[in-house]
Amino acid sequence: MTHDARVDLYPTRGTAELTTPRQDPVIWSAPGAPGPVAAQDLQGFERDGFLTVDQLITPDEVAVYRAELDRLIADPAVRADERSIIEPKSQQVRSVFEVHRISEVFARLVADERVVGRARQILGSDVYVHQSRINVKPAFGASGFYWHSDFETWHAEDGLPRMRAVSVSIALTENHDTNGGLMIMPGSHKSFLGCAGETPRDNYKKSLRMQDAGTPSDEALTKMADRHGIKLFTGRAGSATWFDCNCMHGSGDNITPYPRSNVFIVFNSVENAAEEPFAAPARRPEFIGARDFTPVR
Repeated sequence: MTHDARVDLYPTRGTAELTTPRQDPVIWSAPGAPGPVAAQDLQGFERDGFLTVDQLITPDEVAVYRAELDRLIADPAVRADERSIIEPKSQQVRSVFEVHRISEVFARLVADERVVGRARQILGSDVYVHQSRINVKPAFGASGFYWHSDFETWHAEDGLPRMRAVSVSIALTENHDTNGGLMIMPGSHKSFLGCAGETPRDNYKKSLRMQDAGTPSDEALTKMADRHGIKLFTGRAGSATWFDCNCMHGSGDNITPYPRSNVFIVFNSVENAAEEPFAAPARRPEFIGARDFTPVR
């Protein structure tokens, strides 16, 4: 058995839940550093862990990305690819991973300065794509995602050492307050909740459909919700929500007639490149946790 001599700032997947104060900055760039995010919005991101942009992309651009999303999920070759996740109940495509590599249209979106520029400003460095996907939450029964911190999984299973990653969810349909929208506990990013229980081998095959390992207890979630509250995000197509990698978040089922589709991109600092997993028997596939650390240009 080899001994892992690394310092693990955020222990998780042990015998019991463990709360660790955040050891990293939230905003990594120097005060006054140039970028598309205004100073007051950066302050809000530091405080709450998220930032909303009412119209990151235009209606015309939304139409282009919606058409590309529809093309991809209708393609039998894409559906059969391991990068596609199928909704268990309806057998419809739920997500397609590594979308910036299989679609030139979405590759251009990733490199758009309105998108990557905000990531560079928040993370204070060049960035690469740790993960990208399109999500389709079909009408009438698409299942939600239980409460979790993305960083908990990325640290445990992908080997991200520090909290120096940021996600953006760009809406391609209207986010109503009823169709399974994103919920975040504001301020929850300031402490890390290490979860109990070992990581099963090939956990990703189950967790991409229904999170199990890496989920907090009801007691811990209740305490966090009582302390931080819960914010539900709504907005028109083209709006975007940026959120810190350690935000406690989740989403409910969509039992409405209105589907909810979005593009989800995770940017990680090139100075925070993935190592070996901190609490899993093996790396996840590269289409879920990238090992190509080439900066986005």
